[in-house]
Order: sequence, then C-alpha cells, then structure tokens
Amino acid sequence: MSDRSGKVQMKALSMRDVRFKYARSEEWALDGVTLDIEKGEFVSILGSNSSGKSTLCMLTNGLAPHALQGTLEGSVEVFGRQTLGLSVAELATKVGIVFQEPDSQLFCMSVEEEVAFGPENLAVPREEIRARVDWALALVGMRGYNDRSPFSLSGGQKQRVAIAAALSMRPEMLVLDEPAYALDPLGRMELYSVLRDLRQDYGMTIVLAERDSEEAVAFSDRILLMKHGRIVDSGMPRDFAQEPDRLRAVGVVPTQLSEISEMLNSRIKNGKFAFLRVEEAAKGIIENCFSKKGGGRA
Repeated sequence: MSDRSGKVQMKALSMRDVRFKYARSEEWALDGVTLDIEKGEFVSILGSNSSGKSTLCMLTNGLAPHALQGTLEGSVEVFGRQTLGLSVAELATKVGIVFQEPDSQLFCMSVEEEVAFGPENLAVPREEIRARVDWALALVGMRGYNDRSPFSLSGGQKQRVAIAAALSMRPEMLVLDEPAYALDPLGRMELYSVLRDLRQDYGMTIVLAERDSEEAVAFSDRILLMKHGRIVDSGMPRDFAQEPDRLRAVGVVPTQLSEISEMLNSRIKNGKFAFLRVEEAAKGIIENCFSKKGGGRA
C-alpha cells in the first residue's frame, strides 16, 4: 500500500511463506503462512485449538524461536525489521503480547511493580518509568490500583494489568492470544473496550487471536481464519456475518447475530442481511418480519 506521496508504507507485520516446527516435533505448527497487517489495523485471527494461532502470535515478538526453540522458515518482519535479527527485549518495544491466562504473566507484588518491570529492565530513567506507569494504568482504567496485589484482582482486572505492563514498553503493536478466554461477560466487555480505545485514540495496531467470534466480528477491521497451521480464508467482518458457514468450516462458532442474519436470509427472498450490532438486527427483524412490506411474520 502507498500513501498519497507514492511512498510505500511499512507494514506493521509481514510474513512470507512462514513455516515453524517446535523442537522435538515432527509436525509444522505453521505451514506456509503469508500475511500483511497495516499500521493501525485491528485484525482478528480465528481458529480452533491447534490451528496455529498461538504460534503465529509468538513469532511476532520473537518468543518463537528465541525462547521456544524450533525450526523457522520464511520471513517474519515487524515494522520493516526481521524478527530473527532482534532480541526478545528489543522486540518488546515494538510488539507487546498478552496471553490467555493473565496469571502466567503476573509475578510482582504490586500492580505498580508489575507495570514498571519491563521499562526498569531496559534501564529507562525513573521519572520516565513513573510517567509510563501512570499513563498505562490510566489507559486501561486501573488508575489508583498501584499498591494492590495483582493476585487480589478479578480476572478482567488482571488482564488489564497485563495489557498495561505490555503498554509500558510503548509498543507500536499489541498482540493478544485468546485474552478473554477465562473472563466473565463484564470482564470481556472491559477488555474489548480498552482495545477499541487503544486503536481509536492512539492508532495502535491490534492483532487478536481468538476461537470465539463474537467480539472479533464486532471490533475488527479484518478477519483471518486459520486451520492446520494455514490461513485458509479472510474477509471483512460483515462477510462472515452474512456467510457464517465460513466460520463453521474452521471450527469457529458464528456470532448469534450472524445466525439471526442467516435465518432471515433463508426465509426472505433476496435477503442479504449481515448484522454486526444488536440495533441492526432489531431494525431488520421489525422491518422484514413484522411490517406489511415484509409480508408479516417470518
């Protein structure tokens, strides 16, 4: 993609024919992945367990193959730089990563220590660390929790602290691997509200790996589907709302709204419904199922 001046814009993430196999494994966890993610884009990668989502996430910040050893083929670039040429510490300033279980990332005695840990290890000046901690906690709605133990918090609050810890490194891209898996509905809402604000207010690139399509379809600019270590389909959220069988094909349950869209499309001639929001669905049902124009009840 080029900007108005004709210059080629640097991709946030670029992979070319990437294959990765963990040490002592005979199977490729990723088997020929090629993708481009633009700066400021919110992209969701959907797939069932063992589809390769987590491996792809760990390649973005160098955990694989630097920490999780294995065989890497192809090219992985973040903001124009090859990940193999950068350490995990260097990549942490480009890519922040948040995992499924926040408890696996939290280990300090207070929230403030947790968020300050990364910058301290980069020898960031104390005044700058303080500014980063305050900024990151405010961003995720955790201001005032500095002295609390992370382990006394709710699941949603722990996940927000994990995001703040990643943000304190001032990354340009945030990668999340099933971050809402263990959260209740309120925790999920809090989490995705933070991600929406990061993208809208700060232009941060968001890469979300999920097996649940509900929030992915509601918040993403673009969706990629994975199966057996490959990207097998891609499109806009509304594409998958209109054709939920594409999600089912990779073992992902469609959103409730896409199932409503599917039902109406099957009952109404030339129906092309693709609901992404409750208000859209309510309006579509009223106009097409309860109005004279729609022919009465479906």
